[in-house]
Amino acid sequence: MQVTMDRYEGSEDKPVSDQNLEPFVIAGEDGKPVGTVEDGDAVVLFNFRSDRVIQMSKALSMRTSATSTRKRFPKTHFVGMMQYDGDLKLPANYLVTPPAILNVSGEFLTKNGISTFACSETQKFGHITFFWNGNRSGYFDNQLETYLEVQFNEKPDMKAREICEASKEALKSGKFKMVRVNFANPDMVGHTGDIEATIRACEVVDTCVKELVDMVPCAIRLFLVSSNHGNADDMVQRDKKGKFLVSSDHGNADDMVQRDKKGKAIMGENGKPLALTSHTLAPVPVAIGGAGLPDTVTFRDDMPNAGLANITATALSLLGFEPPSFYEAALI
Repeated sequence: MQVTMDRYEGSEDKPVSDQNLEPFVIAGEDGKPVGTVEDGDAVVLFNFRSDRVIQMSKALSMRTSATSTRKRFPKTHFVGMMQYDGDLKLPANYLVTPPAILNVSGEFLTKNGISTFACSETQKFGHITFFWNGNRSGYFDNQLETYLEVQFNEKPDMKAREICEASKEALKSGKFKMVRVNFANPDMVGHTGDIEATIRACEVVDTCVKELVDMVPCAIRLFLVSSNHGNADDMVQRDKKGKFLVSSDHGNADDMVQRDKKGKAIMGENGKPLALTSHTLAPVPVAIGGAGLPDTVTFRDDMPNAGLANITATALSLLGFEPPSFYEAALI
């Protein structure tokens, strides 16, 4: 579409957000595009999140791709804030050398013979593979690791049911000692600001998490569940007796309205609270349990500043390993 505008807000019957924005071109009164990228232009991407910006980097540095339908390829001086994909060397020119993230838990587990199943839908697939493995594409050991990407669906239910069923099958198979699952619903739907849709998203994920946790006593392997957003993006590990761990790395669906410094809801021109579509700073919970968890295992009470970094050592401890000394300490 062509749009002449100061800002793009969409219409009441078809609102837009950063989660749902169709391609468009800003055009002048003459109908011609404004601000086109031309040969010789300098382009700098300063995004530090590699998953989304890799697509932009490919568009600016690769003349053709599997998804490209463009007719023109500007010859630009293109640099990124850092190199977003070390395997593809993308982009070739960058401002800051990315840190080398070594000795991550995925590498630790494969070196110790732990077979792993990881599953999420498109929007969060990179979180349980690429990010989880220290910004590394592919497998550490394709004989021990199985990754399943479920294609993204925009409805509040998204593909939670399909992910849940695939994870159940992985648990039932007895092939995997670790099952890693990520439910994206509360985070992705929470970003829309639609409270009813977000409630539905949380209900769906709650149901799926319960079904997975209820499988702990009968699972053949150890399994850990850790929710990633709003206590809903989850990963579970189990042993023959069954244990689970549930956590979250930040809030999102816990507060759906914008607030002033005193905590009062900020109202819009229509008299309704303004929707909050960003992550929140609310504390997030962590829980462990299962028939296989010894009564002697308890949470430590001497870690007031514990956070997501402590989850890795906790998971390894539940698997029966002594976590590396350079990991943040286990919570148990």
